[in-house]
Amino acid sequence: MENIVLGIDIGGTKTAFGLVDKQGDILFEEIAVTRDFTKPEDLANYIYEFVSKQISLENLVGIGIGAPNGNQFTGTIDFAPNLSWKGIIPLAEIFESKFHKKTLLTNDANAAAIGEKLFGNAKDLTDFVMITLGTGLGSGIIINNELIYGKHGMAGEFGHIRVVPNGRLCGCGRNGCLETYASSTGVVRSISELNSDNKHISKLTWLENPTAKKVFDFAQEGDLFASEIVDYTAEILGSSLADFAAFSDPEAYILFGGLSQSGEYFTEKVQTEIDKNLLNIYKNKIQIRTSALNGKNAAILGASAAVFWKTLEFNFNKA
Repeated sequence: MENIVLGIDIGGTKTAFGLVDKQGDILFEEIAVTRDFTKPEDLANYIYEFVSKQISLENLVGIGIGAPNGNQFTGTIDFAPNLSWKGIIPLAEIFESKFHKKTLLTNDANAAAIGEKLFGNAKDLTDFVMITLGTGLGSGIIINNELIYGKHGMAGEFGHIRVVPNGRLCGCGRNGCLETYASSTGVVRSISELNSDNKHISKLTWLENPTAKKVFDFAQEGDLFASEIVDYTAEILGSSLADFAAFSDPEAYILFGGLSQSGEYFTEKVQTEIDKNLLNIYKNKIQIRTSALNGKNAAILGASAAVFWKTLEFNFNKA
């Protein structure tokens, strides 16, 4: 096992990590609960102990990490609202000190976009936006086969564009951000915050710990209140993405993560809302696609691929 990269996807709920080869094959994958680690150093130690039992670290080319608010320019996580580690975290430095391997940190949605482009449902696209729907909402923007980082390495924070004036309080401290409505946590918040004549007869009201998956499952089973929540989520997401099209004129939005795993049931609703709200010059030109890598972990693949680009000159044109 040579030229192996360790790919790590750090999320607000879970951290997935795995070993990936240059062809995009995940050789092994493991999941840990992010909140179990009081300090990022604890996570680095845990992953080190686990990986060192799988391979000789001499065969490890490098480490790629996708994380919320990950800044590729500085190697730091900067004030991620959905992580328990607060402030500016020098994550790349922490992992390099532990593994003694070059470590590249990027935004988790950027990593997912890279993975989708190289190994998933965006191989034929030059201009698209990856939308990750998990604990929060992230976005990775690719224009003319180039990932957009921005001046400070923080481009692509669609989840923190405010879409509802004086709306729901967000973990970032502001109100009305898109991710407070169109994310797994946003869907759960809608259970208590939406007014509905159907609420009192919904199975959702009987659950002690409801989840977004339960909302979607119940909706597909015919629960009227759950269906209202799904429609409300699709309406806000689709309308927002229609407006965001004015920024980069994408060929497609690709939905990745929890909410997208219901497949066409949700993507068709989002597509309808986008088409309804698009500026005329974009009408019938922007697709909604579901990630082909939901079962493979696009973020692990993308974080790994980013390292291959840096160390092996592995890029879009060679994919």
